[in-house]
Amino acid sequence: MQAKQTKQQKQTKQTKQVKEVNQTKESRQSRLKIIPLGGLGEIGKNMTAYEYGQDIIVVDCGMGFPDDDMYGVDIVLPDISYLRENAKKIRGMILTHGHEDHIGAVPYVLKELNVPIYTTPLTAALVQLKLEEHDLLYHSQIFTKKAGDSFRLGGFHVELIHVNHSIPDSVALAIGTPVGTVIHTGDWKIDVTPISGPMIDLTRFGELGNKGVLALLCDSTNVEKPGHSDSERKVGESFDKLFMGCNKRIIITTFASNVHRLQQIISVAAKYKRKVAITGRSMQNVLRVSAELGYVEIPENVMVDLEQVKRLPKEQVVIISTGSQGESMSALYRMAFSEHKQVRIDAGDRVIISASAIPGNENTISRVIDALFHKGAEVIYERHTDLHVSGHASQEEMKMLLALVRPRFFIPVHGEQRMLVKHAELARMMGVAPKNTLIAKNGSVIELSRKTMRMEQSVTAGAILVDGSDGGEVGSVVLHDRQRLAEDGMIVVVLPYSSYDHTLASKPEIVTRGFIYVKEAEELMGELERVTLETVESCQAARINDWSGIKARVKANLSGYLYKKTKRSPMILPVIAEV
Repeated sequence: MQAKQTKQQKQTKQTKQVKEVNQTKESRQSRLKIIPLGGLGEIGKNMTAYEYGQDIIVVDCGMGFPDDDMYGVDIVLPDISYLRENAKKIRGMILTHGHEDHIGAVPYVLKELNVPIYTTPLTAALVQLKLEEHDLLYHSQIFTKKAGDSFRLGGFHVELIHVNHSIPDSVALAIGTPVGTVIHTGDWKIDVTPISGPMIDLTRFGELGNKGVLALLCDSTNVEKPGHSDSERKVGESFDKLFMGCNKRIIITTFASNVHRLQQIISVAAKYKRKVAITGRSMQNVLRVSAELGYVEIPENVMVDLEQVKRLPKEQVVIISTGSQGESMSALYRMAFSEHKQVRIDAGDRVIISASAIPGNENTISRVIDALFHKGAEVIYERHTDLHVSGHASQEEMKMLLALVRPRFFIPVHGEQRMLVKHAELARMMGVAPKNTLIAKNGSVIELSRKTMRMEQSVTAGAILVDGSDGGEVGSVVLHDRQRLAEDGMIVVVLPYSSYDHTLASKPEIVTRGFIYVKEAEELMGELERVTLETVESCQAARINDWSGIKARVKANLSGYLYKKTKRSPMILPVIAEV
């Protein structure tokens, strides 16, 4: 009888253990995973994956800009290793708006992942231009939606909510999941007098807040700015003052994708009877697409070709140019450094820079401004006048959104680390419990249930550096070599070996580039020759005859000697020439 009871107790215990394991599995499967793959701790390459069960949706697919020490790198892309590994789960990609830091990586990602794209009309048109350049347009699926639309992707219900930004057709997302609704704002601000379309749909945010919002992922870019962001119309007023009574040729640079800014420039130019020409392919494409879709109204006979500008009096001309960030291949940069084939800057020009510097671009912009001043041009830039307003919300707007949405959990996104920290502090000030705010990193796996949030895992998430338009990847070794070349230069050691008996046929030849001038360091060059000869002799004594072994020893001994003498580490390239 006792044995029978013991057996039953064991079975009950085993059943309970199996039940607990199953409940744990079920609990983990019933959690929503939010995985930022870019955009946290940085400005750019925004991309976030939402995963529930066997379904994944991806929000935005942006590129980043290279840092000053990323020599030869053209663009920076998010690492999509996790998405590649889970490609069968991906139900679609939703793009919030048409800026490069949200759509710039699309062609590169679609080369590896065949996923449908859902976005608004202008964003769709800009993406199509990119895909056409990469010969991907006819292999891709793009579904056009508008603000207010909702649709289902696997286990997710996605609703697009109209927001104000510096480009039309910008939307936030309300993502319905089995554990609750998550709001992903994208880039946004509150503009009560927008250039086109209605103001942000605050009513819908309030309705969602009343129903209950599980989590809010909010743009943090301007969290350090108190008050409210100014209306875009303020820039138009500044343009009007700068055009009024001006008898100079006016050249204006702004972000190519700032459609509202382009509209205001064209409108004020028409008011003062000026003709407008565009230079910069990206800006020409954006303006053409925006005009075709009705987002820009161009008065008749205002636009002219850049060649026609030469035949017009300067006081009748406006040139809109790319290059607001000092990019080396941009139209304004080429004008500033006399490389533009059609436009020459001189003392009869007024150059207006209508943009703020993206963090990290301050020095490049300053160089361009200095070059323009050297040419005698009148340069007017943001710190002196109201030539730019941000498309991102400031503190009071962020507070208003938090008050309307009242999320259980808050996750700041889209910003450098200090911005994320300050945004989390702002959310706590607005009543979000401290334990319910979370500052994540790219690759963090944020797991949400109806009542809990945790971050215990991570996935691969870094930066893919792209060199050239063909999308060739720059590896860490290559980048490290470029940095060494830029900082310490290079030494080439040519070892002329006899093909007859594998001994040195003559003294080694030492060539330096970016390290020292030979004439100024004869003693050091003599020492380098001595170290090289001693190394070759030691290789012969040790019977090291293979070329790779000899080169490795020469490189190691020269590196050690140079660092000891100069505290520098130039790249050393031993070359064996058989003679």
